[in-house]
Formats: sequence, C-alpha cells, structure tokens
Amino acid sequence: MSEQENFLQLSHLYKFFDHVKAVNDISININQGELVSFIGPSGCGKTTLLRIVGGFHQQDQGAITLDQQKIDHLPPEDRPTGMVFQNYALFPHMSVYKNVEYGLKIEKVNKQEREQRIKEALSQVQLEGYEDRKPSELSGGQQQRVAIARCLVLKPKVLLLDEPLSNLDANLRMIMREEIRRLKEELNLTIIFVTHDQEEALSISDRVIVLNNGTVQQLDRPDKIYNTPSNEFVANFVGHANILNGELTEIDGNLSFHTDSFSFKVEPQTEIPTEKVKAVIRPERIKIDSEGELTGTITRIVYNGNFTRYFVDIHGADIMVDDFNAHGLDEYNRHDRIHLSFPKNPHFIVEGDEA
Repeated sequence: MSEQENFLQLSHLYKFFDHVKAVNDISININQGELVSFIGPSGCGKTTLLRIVGGFHQQDQGAITLDQQKIDHLPPEDRPTGMVFQNYALFPHMSVYKNVEYGLKIEKVNKQEREQRIKEALSQVQLEGYEDRKPSELSGGQQQRVAIARCLVLKPKVLLLDEPLSNLDANLRMIMREEIRRLKEELNLTIIFVTHDQEEALSISDRVIVLNNGTVQQLDRPDKIYNTPSNEFVANFVGHANILNGELTEIDGNLSFHTDSFSFKVEPQTEIPTEKVKAVIRPERIKIDSEGELTGTITRIVYNGNFTRYFVDIHGADIMVDDFNAHGLDEYNRHDRIHLSFPKNPHFIVEGDEA
C-alpha cells in the first residue's frame, strides 16, 4: 500500500504543567502506515505527547493535523485515533465480545455491522473463540489483544500504544512485538508506540523519537539512532557506549584520535573539527585481538548469555568491550591483559552537543 507522507502533523506543540514545559516546541511529521516509537527517561514528555495526540490532554500551543484535517478541537471519543492504555482498561464484568462491542454501541452502529466488525477485529488479533471469556480468564497477552481489538473495531486512522507491553514477561513481550508489526503491515496502520524499553523501540519501529525535557533530541531510523546519535544524551540513553573525550590530529597524512589516556588511528575525515570532540564507540565495535594496537587489563566481567561484557582498564580509562560467546572461542578472566583493536571509523560528536 502507498503511504501518505505527513499523514499526522504535530506543529510547534507546547504543554505546561504549572511552570514546567512537559512538551516544548515539538514538531513531527508521521507518514501513513508508519510505526514511530517515543522513548526517553521518566518525565521526558513521551506519554504527555501521546495523550495530546489522543485528545486526553489539550496542548497550550500548536496544532495537530491528521489526514489533512485539524483535530485539535475534538474530544478523544471523536478523534480518529485509538488508545491502548498500559493497564488495558478493560471492563472486568464484560465478556471479550462486549468489551470490543462497547465503542460501536456508543457510536450507534447497527447490530449486523457490529457483529461483522467484531468478528473481523477478533480475527485480526487472533482471538476467535474467546468471545465469551471475561478478562480475568485471559492471559496478559490475550488481554492486550482485546484492548487492541477494541480500538481496531472503530477503524482508527492512528493507533496509540502507551507502554502496552510493560506488564508482560520477556518472552511474551517479544511475541507481542511481532504481533503489533504484523497488524501494522497487514492493515497499513499508523502507530505511535510509547515505551521505556530502548531495545523494544529499536526492534519494532520504522523510526524512533528520543525525547528529553520535553524536546526532541533525535528523530531517525533505529539504526541511525544507535550508530550515529546526534548528541551525548542519545548515545548514553540508547544502548551502551564508550564516550571518549579527545581531539583529532593529523601527522603526515595519518589521522589519530587522542584521549588523555591513549590514542588510536582512525580513517581520514572529510572535515577535521578544530575543537575537541567526543568519540562514541559501542562496546561490540571494540575487538579483542592479539594484533590490537592497545593493551589493557580486565577489571570486571559481566556474562550476558550471547555475549560477555569486559570492563578493561587502559591507562586509567575504563572501557566496555562486548565479546560474542561462540563455542570454542577464548574466554578471559579478571586481571588478564588483553590486546584491543578500536574501530577506524568511530562516530564523532562535537563537545557541547548535549541535551
């Protein structure tokens, strides 16, 4: 299906709670059929922004346009959006069928159409045969599917998900991620997904918005957010990173990055910053290598299943190194001296590019 660009437009939105700017001049365009995640620390404004889109909060300034129609003046029940809350907000005394039917009855949809749309929605979330069960008789994942079906039956133009997986165990979270992606692809749904889980956001999203203090720090594809963070806040918040202060120097055509503790060679840069810079290096990009130009001592080891994280002291600098746990590879112990190879093309940000 073709995607309509700028399907949902948020323009210069502000929201104040007393003197706090919960949302501070945010402008975002989201395409039709796109899944965009909002991530950031507690209090960053992600849930407030989601609720503004859904009409549960009214912005103090700015405009919201959906499918070329302004929706600012509409209450939640009249907006073409569907909200799935963190606790699902199901009616405990109603069956699955009645929960899904509720919104259609409010909209005065006739019985025949109600039945058809409920059947279709339950099929979309793979809950056929569960119509007569009460929420208490369902698993957490099934309750979430009911909450999604209750939205889908109203045929929203945008589905709003407020940390919908936070109450599920790890394995079920992964299953439900795939279910949400499947629904998005099959129905060409536009979805805004709020989560505090960075890995979840990276795995499920077409684009990710990193928020802090009510402002957008970066809006980009997941791989760009991870590999080329716009500033130190994003680098620290999304995943783990070694952030090294230093400067680039060129001698006889050879470029090196120098920190207070050590230096390593890097590839030529199109433009060498004259000011000090920060090198952002993910732990998995540093390799344990007998031919490596740097040597350090392992001070701490954390086993993570598919990889082991080594904390390595290099002349007083504490460096994280992730080594993939494959059968037959060498294992290292605390106090071992190891050689390391640093990437030739680390991501650089200029000092001062911080939230």
